[in-house]
Amino acid sequence: MHDPIAAGRRSALRAVAVQGLVVALLAAAFLARDVREALAVGVGGLALVLGNALAAAMALGGIVPARIALGRLLLGTVAKWLVAIAVLAAALAIWRLPPLPMLLGLAAGLLAYLLALNFLTAKRKRQGLNA
Repeated sequence: MHDPIAAGRRSALRAVAVQGLVVALLAAAFLARDVREALAVGVGGLALVLGNALAAAMALGGIVPARIALGRLLLGTVAKWLVAIAVLAAALAIWRLPPLPMLLGLAAGLLAYLLALNFLTAKRKRQGLNA
């Protein structure tokens, strides 16, 4: 039996892995500039990696009625942004990391996740697995 929720969860977790890889590569590129800036890029991207992984786990928990699925989706999205904001606030207030590289890591992570998820979904449709 084909479980579209499980396929969606796998796609979302693969997109999170791609997101983590892109953030790690960007942080490594910033390492040539400054260690604190590279750390800021990594923390900014890691905030969304953690948030997206949490959102995927919450929203794609299994086959449930539509009302519960919508609630999970909304709760997962709220949790994702709360985690991201909390990590960014801690990085700014406690560790005093530079904000611009942190926002660049956040934006790169967000873009990488969306592109990877779009690519993985389109690939699944091309293969006929999501018909």
